[in-house]
Amino acid sequence: MSDELNIIKDLAQEGMEKAISHLETELVKVRAGKANPNLVDGIVVDYYGTPTPISQVGNIMVADARTLSIQPWEKNMLQPIERAIIAANIGINPQNDGVMIRLFMPPLTEERRKELVKRAQGEGEHSKVAIRNIRRDAMEQVKKLQKNGLSEDVCKDAEKTIQDTTDRFIALVDKHLAAKEKEIMTV
Repeated sequence: MSDELNIIKDLAQEGMEKAISHLETELVKVRAGKANPNLVDGIVVDYYGTPTPISQVGNIMVADARTLSIQPWEKNMLQPIERAIIAANIGINPQNDGVMIRLFMPPLTEERRKELVKRAQGEGEHSKVAIRNIRRDAMEQVKKLQKNGLSEDVCKDAEKTIQDTTDRFIALVDKHLAAKEKEIMTV
């Protein structure tokens, strides 16, 4: 029975860690006014009929704090990359000079910064909901074990451990959000 409890706790922790890593991935995509190659992660280009990530059809480089440049390995990929960036609607117009594509990060207005903070908070809320759902599922599994004969004290200890883990991960979400908000609001 204690092996089952350990498995339940480990699976809950593993799920919560995945929620945090997903949050980190999503927060990187929220533009904070600085050029970041991860900004174009998730954008796929039509590469001879196959949807392919931009990072697999060219080099993505940070030219300076506000400029991202994409140099395709094949010249004929300039147009498809440009179309893919426009279609992704990331709020940046690509500049094609015939050799490479440059993405100039416009300075953020106060209003746009507030929108980005709201978007980041929305992502944080999704992560918190995911963590709470993992906690709920783990608690239900512990209650099933209790119905099957596990002592009440052992179950209460397991529930407390799961709750402590949940609190720790929710605090981690808040920490990530606070850091991202500071990064976005810094002029």
